[in-house]
Amino acid sequence: MTKAFYAIGEALIDFIPTERDQLLKDVNGFMPQVGGAPCNVAAAVQKLTGHSHLITQLGNDAFGDRIVETLAQLNVDTQWIERTDVANTALAFVSLTASGERDFSFYRKPSADMLYDPAHIARIPLCKGDMIHFCSVALVDSPMKEAHEALLTKAHEVGATVVFDPNVRLPLWEDHQAYQQTIQSFIPHADIVKISDEELSFITQISDEQQALQSLFQGRVKAVIYTQGGEGASLIFEDGTTYTARPNAVDVVDTTGAGDAFIGAVIAELMQASVQPIETLKTDGQAILAFANQVAGHVVQQYGALSSLPTREEL
Repeated sequence: MTKAFYAIGEALIDFIPTERDQLLKDVNGFMPQVGGAPCNVAAAVQKLTGHSHLITQLGNDAFGDRIVETLAQLNVDTQWIERTDVANTALAFVSLTASGERDFSFYRKPSADMLYDPAHIARIPLCKGDMIHFCSVALVDSPMKEAHEALLTKAHEVGATVVFDPNVRLPLWEDHQAYQQTIQSFIPHADIVKISDEELSFITQISDEQQALQSLFQGRVKAVIYTQGGEGASLIFEDGTTYTARPNAVDVVDTTGAGDAFIGAVIAELMQASVQPIETLKTDGQAILAFANQVAGHVVQQYGALSSLPTREEL
C-alpha cells in the first residue's frame, strides 16, 4: 500500500514586501504568495516525494481560489480542502529585515480554516504507515482544534506517525500563557517534535538548553529535531544519542518557509524509507539532517515559501 502524508491546519496568502529593511507600517508594496506552515509542508513533501494531502478550509473567495489552484499545480491533493461562505481565507502581511528575518500581521478573526468542521475527519482514509504533520497556530480554541484532536486520535488508532512543529506565532494569541500550555498539551501526542532555538524556552519554560530539550520527551515522543538557523540542526533521542548537521553558507533573501521546507524534507525522506520513521531516523539521521539543510538553504535564497521549493533534480 502506498503511504500518504497529511498536513492539517491553516493555508493563507502571505503578502511579501517588495522592499526590504522596512517596518511593516512603512512598506508600500507587497507580492501575494500562497503560504501557511501546513500548506508549505504539504507542498515540500509533494515536490520531494509525492502522495501529499492538505486538510484545511478556505473561504469562497479569490484568495481561496488562488490557494487551491496553486496546490493543484504542485500536485498536492486538495480533496480534503473545504470551502465556506461564513469566513474569509486568512491573510498575513510580512516585512523583511536586511538579513531576511520577518515581522507579521495576521488577518484571521476568525478565518475560514478556524471554522473547519471536525466531522470531516471521519472521511479521511488514514492508514498505518501514513504520516501526519501539524503546527500550533491552528490550536486556538475553535472547531479546527477539535479537528486536530480527532485526527491525532485516528492516527494513534491506525499506527500513523505524527510530527508536531509548534511553529510559534505569538501575535496570533492574546494569552501567551494559554498558548504555551496548549503547545505543551499537544506535545505528548507526537512521535517526532521539531522545535527551533527561538521557541525552546518559551514552550518549555526552562532556561537550560539541554534540560529543556530533554523535557520534550513526553508521552509518545521518541525523537526531537532542534533547529538553530545558520548554526544547523540536531536530531536527539531520549537516550542521549544525537546527530548534528551544519548548513552550507548561502546568501539569505527571505527566511519565509525555511523551517517548513526543512521539516518537509525530513518527512519526505521518512516517507521513502522501507522501515518505520523512528528506525529510519536512528540509522540515517545524519544524512536526513544534511538533506533537510540543503532544501532549506535552497529556499532562503529566493522569495516565497512555495515558489522557492526545490525538486530533488534541482538540488
